[in-house]
Amino acid sequence: MLIGALVLGSMYFSWSAVAVFLALTAVTLCTGHSVGFHRRLVHRSFKCPKWLERTLVWSGAIVGMGGPLWTIRTHDTRDWAQRQPQCHDFLAHRHGLLKDGWWNLHCRLIFDNPPGFDPGPGIGDDPFYRFLERTWMLHQIPIGLALYLVGGMPWVAWGVFVRVASCTTMHWFISYFAHTHGPQSWLVDNAGVQAHDVPIAAIPTMGESWHNNHHAFPASARHGLYPGQADPGYRFIQLLEVLGLAWDVQTPANLPPRPGITAVSADAVKMLHALKP
Repeated sequence: MLIGALVLGSMYFSWSAVAVFLALTAVTLCTGHSVGFHRRLVHRSFKCPKWLERTLVWSGAIVGMGGPLWTIRTHDTRDWAQRQPQCHDFLAHRHGLLKDGWWNLHCRLIFDNPPGFDPGPGIGDDPFYRFLERTWMLHQIPIGLALYLVGGMPWVAWGVFVRVASCTTMHWFISYFAHTHGPQSWLVDNAGVQAHDVPIAAIPTMGESWHNNHHAFPASARHGLYPGQADPGYRFIQLLEVLGLAWDVQTPANLPPRPGITAVSADAVKMLHALKP
């Protein structure tokens, strides 16, 4: 995908192709990666009809980073490791950009004694998710064919190759900074790796870059907790809620009190006071 993006993207540049790239990237990152994969499948931060959940998860698969079961396993392993007093450098992003990028984009960390993994009922035993897990790479083919029929090779180059390469690289890049640099409102007690917010990436990540907030309240569907923190993923969930397609949307205001976190900013202290009964 990266080679295709560099070669075909330059050969078949057009402004309409760039528009297709931007539109598909925004839709799949918001509905799929942020809402379908992360906020629904991993954290169950809201409820929705099964047909909608599967649609959102399919949108997450076509982002091009992995299947749904791999995503949950990777996410849960990383979260488990970062909460330990000591965390491997691979999962803590302790090296420079070049080495960390090579590790995370091209290597795999294998544990001698890995933690248990159970995606839970309705996920690991879901035949559609098992199908997506086996075939997630192939789903770029019908998308590419549809784009070719409408816009030719420029739309394929930018709507598939540039999009997948950009989303995959950006995900690692934001993850690197979200665990190494940036403002913090909360600290998780005894965690070997603390999270940071990456404000400049709030829009392209659909609110996922408010990662310090997310570490403090992982079950919350809302990541942008303070005024001015844009969170398009949460706004999309709110839209689903208005349409009657989402319910039991969890936020810090209706979640049980979270032990084991310490507020370290004025906004966080103010929020804690507001949450107290």
